[in-house]
Amino acid sequence: MFGTYFRVGFYGSKFGDLDEQEFVYKEPSITKLAEISHRLEEFYAERFGDDLVEIIKDSNPVDKGKLDPNKAYIQLTYVEPFFDTYELKERVTYFEKNYSLRTFLFCTPFTRDGRAHGELHEQHKRKTLLTTSHAFPYIRTRLPVVHKEEIILTPIEVAIEDMQKKMQELAFATHQDPADAKMLQMVLQGCVGTTVNQGPLEVAQVFLAEIPDDPRLYRHHNKLRLCFRDFTKRCEDALRKNKSLIGPDQREYHRELERNYLRLRESLHPLLSRRIPQLYAPLVPRSTHR
Repeated sequence: MFGTYFRVGFYGSKFGDLDEQEFVYKEPSITKLAEISHRLEEFYAERFGDDLVEIIKDSNPVDKGKLDPNKAYIQLTYVEPFFDTYELKERVTYFEKNYSLRTFLFCTPFTRDGRAHGELHEQHKRKTLLTTSHAFPYIRTRLPVVHKEEIILTPIEVAIEDMQKKMQELAFATHQDPADAKMLQMVLQGCVGTTVNQGPLEVAQVFLAEIPDDPRLYRHHNKLRLCFRDFTKRCEDALRKNKSLIGPDQREYHRELERNYLRLRESLHPLLSRRIPQLYAPLVPRSTHR
């Protein structure tokens, strides 16, 4: 029952010193976004009037020029504690992952033409990191944001991150103790199911069908290719684990999962066997003279 965190931004001259200020709020862990949104809207509506308070429902950067100067705007976003890779090695237990928290993350999908979601080849992602003035838990449950950093991911970087997340889910479901057959089958179905829209096969066909023209994308292309090789191995491990867990009534379902996996692997093979020659060229050209 640790806390849930929300970023709250205040926009409008009615807020006085709070105008354009951002805070991270710590709420009880069962608090939903709609609850804190309704509570803040009700609180400020009593101060400014019902018609003068408006909730901004997306997490995109706020353009003050487009806001009504006579209104008070509140933007709310669910955020999660963020840890660097080295921190995760030290923060093993649930308590350690919920104590001394100063950095929070939220992600915003977007496309170049302004839509939130689009086709795989045009889907970007904005990752926003917020740093608070003190660490949670603190004597106050609202702390100001003192530093903000944005990272823009290109479509192929979004695909790499999504595949890494799928692999983590597969690894967790495969090695869970005690084993949970239903969870394992649900994750497997999402990975090898033939009807999954924008699933692994479509991702591979979009980003790995052709070697990119831009040399700056070579390493991303290669990283995604290696992700898929690891992904197929983890699917195989998960299928082996599922076979050891099921009863006679689920054997036909398991065989269907295996058939889907074999079809997926066959479709991926030509895409994963293609290497970018430039990445494997020697760094220093070999001399023919001693």
